[in-house]
Amino acid sequence: MKALVALILLVQLPIHKAVPAAPPAPLGCDDPESEAAAEVAVSYINGHSHHGYKFALNRIENIRVLPQGLNNDIIFLELDLLETGCHILSPTPLANCTVRSFTEHAVEGDCDVKLQKLDGKLSVLASKCHSHADSSEDILRLCPDCPLLQSLNNTDVLATVTAALNDHNSKTTDAYLRLLEIGRARTQYHPTHTVSVEFAVAATNCSAEEAKDNVEACQLLPDDQSNFGFCTATMVTRPLQDLKVDCQLYGHQVPTPDIPFLSQDTSAGLVPSVGQGFINHNLRLSHNNPVASESSSSEFPTSMLSAKSVAKRAVAEVAQHDKVPRPVGFVPPPPPCPGRIRHFKI
Repeated sequence: MKALVALILLVQLPIHKAVPAAPPAPLGCDDPESEAAAEVAVSYINGHSHHGYKFALNRIENIRVLPQGLNNDIIFLELDLLETGCHILSPTPLANCTVRSFTEHAVEGDCDVKLQKLDGKLSVLASKCHSHADSSEDILRLCPDCPLLQSLNNTDVLATVTAALNDHNSKTTDAYLRLLEIGRARTQYHPTHTVSVEFAVAATNCSAEEAKDNVEACQLLPDDQSNFGFCTATMVTRPLQDLKVDCQLYGHQVPTPDIPFLSQDTSAGLVPSVGQGFINHNLRLSHNNPVASESSSSEFPTSMLSAKSVAKRAVAEVAQHDKVPRPVGFVPPPPPCPGRIRHFKI
């Protein structure tokens, strides 16, 4: 009898089923983990760019995390970047590089980056980027007299670079400098006709004095002695002619083993060909990490939302929240993405 009563009581006991753990909340674009991943991504992009300027983070547009197992995640980032005033060859740390202002005719970079976080360590598997300058109409609307970006192979631009380099080499007793690439050019038409240029240079094995006798014999220094630099110049052609030039050499830098230096691609210098006509150096379209530990590193998910889609979704979510009665003083949480704008929006 006692056994029967015990059995009945046992059957009547509530059965507690194991409740599955709730999935982790999605990362927001301004979360510390997202910003850490973006910092690694931007460093990778700048480290594998061979032309133009360093880019700084302006906004994290979207982030998606795909768990792969214990302590192993794949992270997809959509980033908005802005061009700085530091050439890609400059040893200046990115943190000390100034983002170009809107009125300097800003250039924006858009990047998709795939990373792996394995045992807490972040590494980039692949990146796809492109960059574009803001429209001239946007600049002139805010600043009608601001100079605008000019084609790098424009006749006046090439003439200004040539005159500036000749002027510097004629006045120095140091190494003869040779052009590597024109980085930027802007033209202002009022109140004076002014062409402003920026260009990367490299020291040769000749002094400026030696180059006067046989400039063709002057060659760029080998990698173990390389010395790159950067020049800015302004040429006023009307109403009176005036040329101002400033060139600075960075000093020898030891290249990172997996990142080839620009000199390996430009032993003859980089002068934009007549047929190109671009106004800014585009970011490398794609780069796959050759030492990536995760397979199919070049693949980006087609389901990743575009920045516009994310923005529309965020607005819709906030609007939906506003339809629900809330306590007095309630402030809805900000959408997880896109993140804050650090400088300005183009």
